[in-house]
Amino acid sequence: MSKDKTANAASVAATPSSHMAEAFASTQAAQDIVDFIEIDEILTLRRMIVRAPAPKGTVLFLHGFPETLTVWKDIATTLAHDYDVHAFDWPGYGQSSRPDLNRFCYSPKAYARVLKAYIERAGIDRSKLVIYATDIAALPVLLLALDEPTIARQIIVGDFAPFDRPHYMWENLQNLKAEPTASPTRAYMNKTSDEILQNVHRRGLSPAEQFDLPIEVQQDMSHSWSRDAVTSADAFAHYYANFTRDQHHLEANLDRLKTPVKVIWGEKDIYISSEMGIEFAGKIGAKLDVLPGIGHFPHLQNPKQTVEEIYASFR
Repeated sequence: MSKDKTANAASVAATPSSHMAEAFASTQAAQDIVDFIEIDEILTLRRMIVRAPAPKGTVLFLHGFPETLTVWKDIATTLAHDYDVHAFDWPGYGQSSRPDLNRFCYSPKAYARVLKAYIERAGIDRSKLVIYATDIAALPVLLLALDEPTIARQIIVGDFAPFDRPHYMWENLQNLKAEPTASPTRAYMNKTSDEILQNVHRRGLSPAEQFDLPIEVQQDMSHSWSRDAVTSADAFAHYYANFTRDQHHLEANLDRLKTPVKVIWGEKDIYISSEMGIEFAGKIGAKLDVLPGIGHFPHLQNPKQTVEEIYASFR
C-alpha cells in the first residue's frame, strides 16, 4: 500500500480541525425531523433529516447491519452546523417497510434502486452531496454509481465486501453466501438476536477499546428487530442470497466507477478484514484510511473522526 493512498488516521482523530471543533461546540439548535417517505407502492422508508441554518451541502448516511438510522443522530446534529443531513432505515430495518420476498428481494441491486429513488424524492442536489455508506450500504451505493456517476460529489465507503473474497470474511458471513449453510446461519442469528444486538459492535476489540451504544440506539434496534414477519436477520440473509452475483457485477465493471470514492476501514474489523479494503482501494485508485484501534463500526467507536471525514470531503 503506497504512502500517498494512506493518511495518518490517528493524527486526524487526535487533532480535530477547527471546523469540527466549532461544530461540536455549537449551541445553535438544529431542526431534527423524523418522518416517513414513500418510495413506491410497496416501500416506505423511515428517515431522519437534520437541517442546517445555512447549508453548504448535504450528507446522506447509510447504515449497516443490524443498525437503524438512530446510529447517526449525534453525528447528524453535529454536522448540521454546516450541512443538511439525511439518513434512512433500509427496507428490513428500523421502521421501514418489510415486504415479503415475492415483492422485494433485499439484494444490493434492489437497495441501489431504493437509494436512487430516495435521492430523487428527497430533492437532494447531487452536486453538493456526500454519501457515507458502511457495511451492507456500501455495495449498493457503488452499484448505483456505476450507472449514475454524478450521484454524489464524493462517496465514502468502508468495512464491507466489494468483491467475492470469502477468506476475508467472518465465518458466519461466509456461511450466508450460499446453501446448505445459509439457512441454518439465518436461523441461528434469529435465535441469538439479543446477543447480536448487545455485542456485535464489541467483537474484536480489547476491553479498553470496547464501548457501549447510546440507550436510544440499543432500544431502537431491539424494538425494530422483528416487524411484519420479517426480522433484520431475515433481510440480511436475503441480501446475502444475491450478494455474490452483485459483487461479481461490481468487480467486472470497475472501469465504469467514475464517482470520487474514499475508503475507510477499521484496523480491528474482524467481520471483514482490512485486506479487502486495501485490495478495493488499490483497484480503483482511491485514498484509503485504515483506522488504528478501530473495529467494524468506526462511526460508533469514534464519531468525531467520522465528522472530520465529512468536513474533509467538502474541502
